[in-house]
Amino acid sequence: MSGLIAPVARLIEELSRLPGVGRKTAQRLAYHVLRAPADEAQALAVALVAVKEQVGYCSICCNITDLGVDPCAICADDRRDATRICVVEEPLDVLAIERTGEFRGRYHVLHGAISPIDGIGPERIRARELIARVAQGGVSEVILATNPNLEGEATAMYLADLLAPHVPAVTRIARGLPVGGDLEYADDVTLIRSLQGRRQVERS
Repeated sequence: MSGLIAPVARLIEELSRLPGVGRKTAQRLAYHVLRAPADEAQALAVALVAVKEQVGYCSICCNITDLGVDPCAICADDRRDATRICVVEEPLDVLAIERTGEFRGRYHVLHGAISPIDGIGPERIRARELIARVAQGGVSEVILATNPNLEGEATAMYLADLLAPHVPAVTRIARGLPVGGDLEYADDVTLIRSLQGRRQVERS
């Protein structure tokens, strides 16, 4: 990069590789680090190294876990319902569902979704591990909680076909209008899903 000294140019280049971080954002982040006290920059560097050296993956659900802690805390919890598995795309999705306190089963993390446009096929996600896990038996329901977009839908359909011979129930999370949302601002797919997912009005 013309006009930049090598360490700054390298930092900008590396930051711009992160998903959702463009060149301008990478430059702002780099100059923030440059202006920050040395101990803050050092803490960031230590955290980046630690996340690669101290984090592993659960051999059962493929979620992230402390290195050397296998299975993860959720899979090791005997109070969780092992007969129900919720399939999500990313570890952050597990955190989102756990915050609700509504689901007490176990999880399987795919680490991505099928996206032919991006060159991501079924072999690039943890689908094989899911099928092998369910094929062992003892699972009564698999809940497909992939994102409600084209990639998530394609992934859910692909998995549903593979899972059907191995589990009594393969379900998909409901999709529809968010609480507080206005119909006029909803996209067509959301409205269609809302209509398809309608249910009887409960009367007191």
